[in-house]
Amino acid sequence: MENKKNTLTRSYIVYIILCVFAMSILYKMVVIQFKEGEHWRAKAEALTTDLKTIEAVRGNIFDENGNLLATSLPYYEVAIDINAPSIDKKLFDNNIDSLSFCLSNLFKDKSTQAYTKILRKARKKGDRYLVLKRNVSYKELKTLKSFPILRKGKRGGLVTLQTNKRERPFKTLAARTIGYVQYQKNDTLRVGLDGAYDSILKGISGQRLMQKIAGDVWRPINDENEVEPKDGSDLYTTIDINIQDVAENALLKTLVKNNASHGCAILMEVKTGKIKAIANLSRNENDSTSSYSENLNYAIGFATEPGSTFKLASYLAVIDDYNLSLDEKIQVGNGEVTYYTQTIKDSHAPETAILSLQRAFEVSSNCAVAKTIMKYYSKNPQKYVDKINSFYLNKKLGLSILGEALPLIKQPKKKDWSGITLPQMSYGYETLITPLQILTLYNAIANNGKMIRPRFENEIKRNGVTVKTFSTEVICEQIVKPSTVIKAKKMLEGVVENGSGKGLNITAFKVGGKTGTAQIANIGVKKGVGQTLYGEEGQRKYQASFVGYFPANNPLYTCIVVINSPSNGIYYGGLVAGPVFKEIAEKVYSTSLDFIQPINNKQNLLTTAPSSVKSTRSELASIYQTFNLSSSKIVTAYQTIEASNLGSQLKKGIVPNLNGLTAKDALFLLENCGFHVTIVGIGSVKKQSLEAGKKFNKGDKITLILS
Repeated sequence: MENKKNTLTRSYIVYIILCVFAMSILYKMVVIQFKEGEHWRAKAEALTTDLKTIEAVRGNIFDENGNLLATSLPYYEVAIDINAPSIDKKLFDNNIDSLSFCLSNLFKDKSTQAYTKILRKARKKGDRYLVLKRNVSYKELKTLKSFPILRKGKRGGLVTLQTNKRERPFKTLAARTIGYVQYQKNDTLRVGLDGAYDSILKGISGQRLMQKIAGDVWRPINDENEVEPKDGSDLYTTIDINIQDVAENALLKTLVKNNASHGCAILMEVKTGKIKAIANLSRNENDSTSSYSENLNYAIGFATEPGSTFKLASYLAVIDDYNLSLDEKIQVGNGEVTYYTQTIKDSHAPETAILSLQRAFEVSSNCAVAKTIMKYYSKNPQKYVDKINSFYLNKKLGLSILGEALPLIKQPKKKDWSGITLPQMSYGYETLITPLQILTLYNAIANNGKMIRPRFENEIKRNGVTVKTFSTEVICEQIVKPSTVIKAKKMLEGVVENGSGKGLNITAFKVGGKTGTAQIANIGVKKGVGQTLYGEEGQRKYQASFVGYFPANNPLYTCIVVINSPSNGIYYGGLVAGPVFKEIAEKVYSTSLDFIQPINNKQNLLTTAPSSVKSTRSELASIYQTFNLSSSKIVTAYQTIEASNLGSQLKKGIVPNLNGLTAKDALFLLENCGFHVTIVGIGSVKKQSLEAGKKFNKGDKITLILS
């Protein structure tokens, strides 16, 4: 009985002890969770380490001549571990004032006293990572590394974290085409070439072990990266920054002069499709000075009704399908024709009631093209549409740059086709096409019918080595018959010589092209209500354009200029867009070697070297080696003076004949022999004050007269 009682007592004691122990644990948990929670959470965060991504240096973008269009400049976050073990009290006290002075003088954001206070406070609190400045340039960092304490590098507590900032040396020139990349949380905004080749330019990111010390501040643990980033490749474009400058300035002047909303200009190489310049400028509406900048890429990203520049496509179709002569007669009457509820009018009264096809195109008669297309295609509009589609005007060009607008060529079987669609389409309405697509069509005619895909890229290089080359892509080998191309060229050249483009007045070379003037549709008005779609008379807005190629006898470049909403009463393409085309064409022509004929032909080459001034054998040998000439000609073809022969005369105390020597050679020989030399003039030696063959003494003076 006694044993049972003792056993029970022991059990109670153990039970009570366990309960007390459990309560102690529970109490400690409550204390840690609620009373000391903030402290321990902060401490845990302070001990958090993680591998952070280190951005690689983004590749550069160059123009065709190697000029830098976009580059990534290094910027640094500079911090100091003011409590580093190597910074003892003596080092800190002796240098804190001078360090503060240097920081204040470099960054000019705080006074010396303010920096001293910040550094002393961080020292007292035991901070191991004090950010001194963000976005520090490389030049500033080099200066910073020479400051007291920090000049010891890691032992001086210096901590740097590199970031890269994208810069465009030419600022706004081709800004939208060069583009940019914005990395966002859920998406990445990619614009222009920088965006299109993001995966190639951005390189491969590295990793660096970092420690979280407070808030969202991370401190590098080691000086070196755990995984080194690999820099991006470089993109070499087809843009010529000098031509780009010409195009942008010419466009800007016209936009300002005509108080226009926006505009674009593109210059393309005929044979290759290389885009040499592409300018897009729009008015900054919130700017009281009505300034312009590259906000949107109108040349690629906006499809509009092209107006009369589309007439080339209509005439190409009917000439190619029905083998029309340029002398084909078109009855235009008083310049008006009505289809259903729509009256089509010419902008100017016709010269005569009957125009040839050639003359109708030259004066840009809307009535003539509408009547021609209706005559041949009214019973089968699908044939016309199919022919237009064969010019690839219904498809995107497939450019590398993102955001290309989708063109619109209406189909006869669709609901939006009406009785007036075919005549309207014939002169550039009820269609939507980008300026670059129109340019591509005209470029095909300049290229004898071969349609080339426009491109912006030449090659991609990595560490100076080419890894990819972009070649010319052919969209269509022959969009129309060769005979049609010949007729089209005659029509286009006639526009500039005798028609609506005559005002260009370019005399140095011939140009083929077409003017365009289109009314801009009011989107707020419902379709099908006729002319009110474009606003009331006197309140309408227009789009002026000119597109063509030059020089006409051997086209090297095509160019399109589009000006939207000119507001000073002048809106015709030849008067508004034409001057921009002219300025670009004339400056490209005058500065390009492509237009200059060689002086010598293969039958009349310069094969003999010209006579040379006298010189030493070593210099002549160097010249002959550079030009891959036989060195044996030095003796037979030229009268030469050997330095060794002159030297032997000088050693004998005899003044040599220095006639023909360069000043450099004469000085070298004479001063080594003790002469005091005076030189008059420039060039080679013509006269000498001491006669050749006479004896001389060391220290004698000699004057050399150079030719």
